[in-house]
Formats: sequence, C-alpha cells, structure tokens
Amino acid sequence: MNRRTFVKAVPAAAMLAAAARGPAEEAPSPAGAAPAPAGDLQPVALPKPQTDGGKSVLAALRERRTIRSLSDEKLPQQALSDLLWAAFGVNRESGPFGQAGRTAASASNSQEIDVYVLLAEGAYLYEAAPHRLAPVAAGDLRARAGGRGRGGGAARAPVNLIYVVDIDKYSRAKLQEPGLKDPEIQKMYYGAATGLIAGNVYLFAASQGLAAWFHNCDRAGLAADLKLRPAQRVLFAHTVGYPAKG
Repeated sequence: MNRRTFVKAVPAAAMLAAAARGPAEEAPSPAGAAPAPAGDLQPVALPKPQTDGGKSVLAALRERRTIRSLSDEKLPQQALSDLLWAAFGVNRESGPFGQAGRTAASASNSQEIDVYVLLAEGAYLYEAAPHRLAPVAAGDLRARAGGRGRGGGAARAPVNLIYVVDIDKYSRAKLQEPGLKDPEIQKMYYGAATGLIAGNVYLFAASQGLAAWFHNCDRAGLAADLKLRPAQRVLFAHTVGYPAKG
C-alpha cells in the first residue's frame, strides 16, 4: 500500500446500525484507577485531509471486511487526518439548515454523534470544523475499547474510535421535526447515524489497505474516563490500523 495516498470522499453505502443496548464486551481496566486529566496533552491540529487517491468506490466495496488482527504500528498523522475526515468530517461549508455539511448524514443535520479518538498517549475529541483533536484525558485508555474477539488487539492497535451520541444535540437542531423529541425514534436516528459513520470508516480502510473492526466496548468505563455528561451515551468502538503480518 502506498501510505501517502488517501481516500476520495464518498458517502457510506451501507448502515451498520444496531441498538446501543446489549451487553458490553468488558475489557480489563488499565492498571491503576482513574485516568489522568488532560494534563500536558495539547490540541492536535491535523494536516489538511487528502481527498483524492485510494481505490475506487467499487473496489473499496469489494474489499470491505472486518479484520480483527491489527499491527501496533502507528498511523502517520496524515492517515489519521484522512481517516477522521472520511468518518465524519466537514465536506461543505453550506449544508442543510444553515450548518456545515458532513461526510455522513444525520437526522435534521443534528450531527449528534461525537467521535472520540483513543491513542497511546491519551484520549481526544475530534472537532470536525477546525479539523483537530481536543485533549480529553492523558494516558492509554485503549483497553477500554474492548475487542477481545478473535485476534484481539484493540488495546494495541494505534487508533480506536469511540462513537458517542449527544442527545442534547437533537433539541438544538434547526429543523425540529417530531421524531427528534421521541426517545424511541431517537434510538433509530443515532443507530443509523453511527452506522453511516462506521460505513465511511470501513470504506476508507478498504480503500487504503488498512484493517478496521467495529465492535462493543466498555461503555461504563469509557463514560467515566471521557467525562461524559448524562445526555451522552457511549455506543460502539471502531478499531483501525495496519493489518497484522503473518
């Protein structure tokens, strides 16, 4: 794979949506107790995403798959930038209802899914408009991503994306259609929104020869570590990196 060429933005072609309820795949807590505050972690200004290159949409669809065995090799900063932009970045300044448009759709353009990023050095929140990482907690929280299935490796993989819904964002959407106020319909909305983002990640990974694995996580532990508000709920994890060799 040429690691210097990256994906051309495409909307997700399929949904992975699933109800956020169900037993979490619990991972052992990291040694020690609570994670450190953001401390010395600084915001990370990501390189401008490269929106050309990679395999075609049809080739990426042909090669899309779950790969659970990942290398611990770190992703280049450009690859991380392109991954996050493909997942849920801003692809147009003027989108529905007077807000910027994103690479994945959401109900009433509420953009209710927050993407947290677990790296070896700490946890960050992806801020799409400035395209940067905002520090949340210092220390390696990747074991919280879970992923004890065949091959394991979420705790060693270079990147774990954590999808978190912020229910409060529905009340701030400029188009207040009735479903935004119905808790049962909200579940369908944020399940679909998560699936669309995850679909983008899978297609990006297939386009670039990366491994991707969408799975359950330690929801309660992550909610505490990431200092989430009651209106925020951890949904799923998505582990991304290079495929393990051999």
